[in-house]
Amino acid sequence: MASHGFWSLGAENAADSTSQIPSTPRAWCQAAAQKFTGGIGSKLCALLNVGETEKPRDPSSKHGSSEAEACGCSKATVSFSDLYSTDLLPALDGDMKTMNFLQEVVDILLAYIVESFDRSTKVIDFHYPNELLQRINWELSDEPETLDDILISCRATLKYAIKTAHPRYFNQLSTGLDMVGLAADWLTSTANTNMFTYEVAPVFVLLEYVTLKKMRAIIGWEDGRGDGIFSPGGAISNMYAMLLARYKMFPEVKEKGMSSVPKLAAFTSEHSHFSIKKGAAALGVGTESVICIKADERGKMIPSDLERRIVEAKQKGFVPFFVSATAGTTVYGAFDPLIAISDICKKYNIWMHVDGAWGGSLLMSRKHRWKLNGVERANSMTWNPHKMMAVPLQCSALLVREEGLMQSCNQMQACYLFQQDKHYDLAYDTGDKALQCGRHVDIFKLWLMWRAKGTIGFEAQIDKCLELSEYLYNKIKDREGYEMVFDGKPQHTNVCFWYLPPGLRYLDDKVEKMKRLHKVAPTIKARMMEYGTTMVSYQPQGDKVNFFRMVISNPAATFEDIDFLIEEIERLGQDL
Repeated sequence: MASHGFWSLGAENAADSTSQIPSTPRAWCQAAAQKFTGGIGSKLCALLNVGETEKPRDPSSKHGSSEAEACGCSKATVSFSDLYSTDLLPALDGDMKTMNFLQEVVDILLAYIVESFDRSTKVIDFHYPNELLQRINWELSDEPETLDDILISCRATLKYAIKTAHPRYFNQLSTGLDMVGLAADWLTSTANTNMFTYEVAPVFVLLEYVTLKKMRAIIGWEDGRGDGIFSPGGAISNMYAMLLARYKMFPEVKEKGMSSVPKLAAFTSEHSHFSIKKGAAALGVGTESVICIKADERGKMIPSDLERRIVEAKQKGFVPFFVSATAGTTVYGAFDPLIAISDICKKYNIWMHVDGAWGGSLLMSRKHRWKLNGVERANSMTWNPHKMMAVPLQCSALLVREEGLMQSCNQMQACYLFQQDKHYDLAYDTGDKALQCGRHVDIFKLWLMWRAKGTIGFEAQIDKCLELSEYLYNKIKDREGYEMVFDGKPQHTNVCFWYLPPGLRYLDDKVEKMKRLHKVAPTIKARMMEYGTTMVSYQPQGDKVNFFRMVISNPAATFEDIDFLIEEIERLGQDL
């Protein structure tokens, strides 16, 4: 079978193309030098040492490197040491200078991308903050720097950045780097427009309309009807939902403020995301008005406790207006029982929101979407494609079942922007239903990736990540030195566990054992970062001491990477 993508460079004429796939950046750049024209291959080769050496400040030695010479590539010939940003477009003669400069930037980015997927490179070149501040001159000056200095700054920034695309980066819920999504991000930055009106973003506004409708249909709302918007992140999407719930019950709050409404109460799981309380604080509802509902040992909200607390709040004079269920909790990856919760919300006439920032993408999988059964009964849902779907940050959607509610809740009808006598359908001027005025184009990344993968491509990607998490769980559940935080196979890709070094395994003093165990995960994590080999998150939860929370959303991760993680934890923690 013919190979595809970056790693097929130079292998077209091979009898067995897979045997010709370069395994290191240097081998890749040798193939690239043959494949690419215009010197890009040689520039990639010269730049692939971005994580190994500092670029010197001496102008005579800023270009080229021993690394480039070692792999037979020629040095870069374009000099930017006497050029400044004012020499670029819109300068009258700035065309070629701009093209050369941007080509150089692209070369730096391409080199970084290739290096990020190379497992022999570090996930992070870690330095403590004070050391990093002193290592590079990051200060801003009154006088402009040359474009050569600007390129050096680009290289230095990437040198010390976390390689979130690295197959062994597992630290956050959003990981990986999709090439089509990256291309879309470049395009939207080039277009550099705003999402508030069809007038200035005609294509992007239509793509948002089409994509939100498709997402609503996947939730299960009839014909994809409803409303929605892409926001700066899941926390803002959750706050939008709370805002809409309050307005739906008390529309007068928009003009008269919180003094016009009774004491409100919102409800969410004790394992829910902190953004629910943060939204309540921002909206004036108050964090004390957010009532946390008990979760079971797997982290799922207990419906009977939800109903009990609703009745209790009503008896105290509060008006329950908002319930946030979670589809994929941040730590345990738990899915709240949405059908039971929706029954309670219907009984007491309360807005039901589903925070699916982490787990909402499982709706794309025929194998796993059952975990969100009942989501179609929700009034709103948060769904972050920049997590399990690996869309480049940021890409968060709020989906709302009732059409027109966002517009009436948020519109201010600024006449300088949302004129009512425009010559096209004003329904496509979406900015007045947003809290923001300026709104970044987040939609194109998701739309273009969806076009490139199809729904089945996203499904396969998500299923693979869940398969990897099950593989990890099966490998460590009975392995010496490991203890699971809760019993049973995880519902999402979150695998939560303690690693007990040999010196702790047979300690009889339970108090002392927990005290020492609490320090194990932070110490191993620090060593991971200092060696740069991998990154995994940890945290305490309730009365449980620090444990590892392994999450998998990186499409580049493999079974071998899971094996590496286990071995690395044991290597770094064997002396603790």
